[in-house]
Amino acid sequence: MKKSKNEFYSLPKDERKKRLLEIALVFLKLGTTAFGGPAAHVAMMEDEIVHKKKWLGKEKFLDLYGATNLLPGPNSTELAIHLGLERGGWAGLLIAGICFILPAMIIVTALAAVYTAYGALPEISGIMYGIKPVIIAIILQALYRLGKSAIKDVFSGVLGACAVLAAFLGLHELLLLALAGLVMMIFKNRGKLHRSKLSLWIPVLPIASLASRGVPSGNLGLSSIFLIFLKIGSVLYGSGYVLLAFLEADFVERLGVITNRQLLDAVSLGQFTPGPVFTTATFIGYIINGVPGAVLATVGIFLPAFLLVGLVNPIIPRLRKSSWIAGLLDGVIIASLGLMAVV
Repeated sequence: MKKSKNEFYSLPKDERKKRLLEIALVFLKLGTTAFGGPAAHVAMMEDEIVHKKKWLGKEKFLDLYGATNLLPGPNSTELAIHLGLERGGWAGLLIAGICFILPAMIIVTALAAVYTAYGALPEISGIMYGIKPVIIAIILQALYRLGKSAIKDVFSGVLGACAVLAAFLGLHELLLLALAGLVMMIFKNRGKLHRSKLSLWIPVLPIASLASRGVPSGNLGLSSIFLIFLKIGSVLYGSGYVLLAFLEADFVERLGVITNRQLLDAVSLGQFTPGPVFTTATFIGYIINGVPGAVLATVGIFLPAFLLVGLVNPIIPRLRKSSWIAGLLDGVIIASLGLMAVV
């Protein structure tokens, strides 16, 4: 992004520092209190950023949210990084992402140390039992507010209802997003079909797999931990169930460095703790190689999100100028809200 295209760079130095501090405080707060998984995270960000702080409007927020659903990796973390970039330029991108991830990383590392020492996790299900009703209320409120901006006509409403139904029936998330985007793109450009070739460009920029294939079973060095989690963060689409499949294939079946029970405990911890669910990687890294492993696993799985957002964010306004891509993005946004509703 050129500096002239972000208002942040035209501000006085003191104002820029003030903004960056505000970004840090907001995302540290969210990283510490955002329980409930990606849908809840998005809802809390919408409440904090759009309504309380008024950093941007609902339409811009929805565009950024839609873009994250076209990228591999942790969607709510990518949204935090987008919001930081919009508010504070490249420094804001780094600060927002790090501050959203850091509290969960510290909490998970501490719990992993307890787990390693005593062979079990502390009882935290009671905490989640009390938090869940609040999470549900936050998600419903966000769905109502964002839905009013996304559902602009009868066709949008029908498409949203179909997305909810398809998600309930078990249609794969990526297929649902792609179909909704394609349907809306064609509908919005139906008058141009007779004089224009249908072209589709989806801003998905996957990074090539970098994981080593020759790592000996039962012995995993720090560089291998980093590279395997970098691969997972670069290519993983979908829910925590997809993450579970990736982790089982690499760490249980191929390498044999953790057991199935340890894997399930790691995934459970990622769900129970605040912040990104992908901090499951932190737990596994600690189990394999202590604090250094936890740090490198966390960096590896989240690094692609920073790179992908940095590449995609500058072109979102240009995508909006194309009626074809604007229609695609609108359809993806509606399907994304449908998936939130099903959650």
